[in-house]
Amino acid sequence: MKDELQGPLTLRGRVFSHEELLRVRAIVEASPDKHRYALSKMICEALDWRQANGRLKDRSCRDALLRLHERGFLQLPPRRRAPTHRRPITITDKTAPRMPPALVPRDISTASFDIITGQRRRADEALWNEYVERYHYLGYGVPVGPHIKYFVRHRDQIIACLAFAGAAWKVAPRDQWIGWSQETREANLHFVVNNTRFLIFPWIRLPNLASRLLSLATKRLPNDWHRLYAYRPLMLETFVNADLHKGICYRAANWVCVGRTQGRGKMDRKHQARIPQKLVFLHPLDRGAREMLGTS
Repeated sequence: MKDELQGPLTLRGRVFSHEELLRVRAIVEASPDKHRYALSKMICEALDWRQANGRLKDRSCRDALLRLHERGFLQLPPRRRAPTHRRPITITDKTAPRMPPALVPRDISTASFDIITGQRRRADEALWNEYVERYHYLGYGVPVGPHIKYFVRHRDQIIACLAFAGAAWKVAPRDQWIGWSQETREANLHFVVNNTRFLIFPWIRLPNLASRLLSLATKRLPNDWHRLYAYRPLMLETFVNADLHKGICYRAANWVCVGRTQGRGKMDRKHQARIPQKLVFLHPLDRGAREMLGTS
């Protein structure tokens, strides 16, 4: 028995009307020989579901189709292959500790940021992943959707790794600080970008370097993001494990701590704290960012 969803229904940040849900199901039912990836592209084309840079949001669409399949609203074809887990990252001598370079924070500028994402440099991508897996306390995580990875270099030596990706879907302290209703959050969430990884190599211990890198990143990121994804973010966010860190470098770089998470995590359905609480930091990239984000 099909679950007759009435809509509107929000999936992966997109609000589907009842008519659109019926259209999605009709496309799936009319294409029994298509695999899931082909279906997602067809549906994106039909609904004009695109990123700001014009690319189809087929990854988001596949997730939305899976949720509709799980609710019994439509029947997806079987997977062509079983889901695979991320391959372990091999740690090599390429990321071994070394002598720190002679530098002071002022030696680093926005030109020191070497963007890795979208450059077709597989060796650098693999090296970035290995550094983060080896030395960051969270390890490497596969980014989903728009993202940017950077190396920070001093002359010919890499000294740090940073990554930015899409914002967390729902965070009470952030949403309250911005003044978001559910409607404005859904409309404007893509203008918030999450600093998902920040790693200065452990053999480099230099006062004020971390805050220097964060300040430079806020100047470098908006243009790079616009070049890759055709829009400018308005605000950065990050989450700091409150049991391990106080976020001193973020505070020194003028990020604002707006509260802490409840420690439930995105998979919690029983409202029980299961993971460490995290401090929530925000950094507006425009003087009027808070007001612009709060307007639908």
